[in-house]
Amino acid sequence: MTILWLKALHVFFMIAWMAGIFYLPRLFVYHAQTNEQVVKDQFKIMERRLWLFITPFALLTLVFGLIIMYLYGSDWLKVSAWIHAKLVIVALFYVYHIYLWHLVKVFAKDQNTHSPLFYRFLNEAPVLALLAIVLLAILKPF
Repeated sequence: MTILWLKALHVFFMIAWMAGIFYLPRLFVYHAQTNEQVVKDQFKIMERRLWLFITPFALLTLVFGLIIMYLYGSDWLKVSAWIHAKLVIVALFYVYHIYLWHLVKVFAKDQNTHSPLFYRFLNEAPVLALLAIVLLAILKPF
């Protein structure tokens, strides 16, 4: 498999993962706004299924990224400072992903204490992190 195929698969799974990462907190916004138990129960199902659906994409993004770095080698990794910055942001995305699972479980127990505004911020802030990753990967500024 050529490096371009690996990169294509890495980007594909990253896009699929990010689609879910951006949508799940939007579900939290709507969930936090409703007072009807039947609607809350429907959101619980949607949130859990979405998180479980996107988690393999997160893992495949990681696997293909690690393979790519391995193939480029340690010498490349040492001189490519931009990748270190990217990896820090990527690590934060995985922490964010795990935090979303925590929130799925909080909502499942009807124990949410955050406002819809909190979830709006949680929904929109990762866009800037993704922009930083894309800029680092494409521009390789340092």
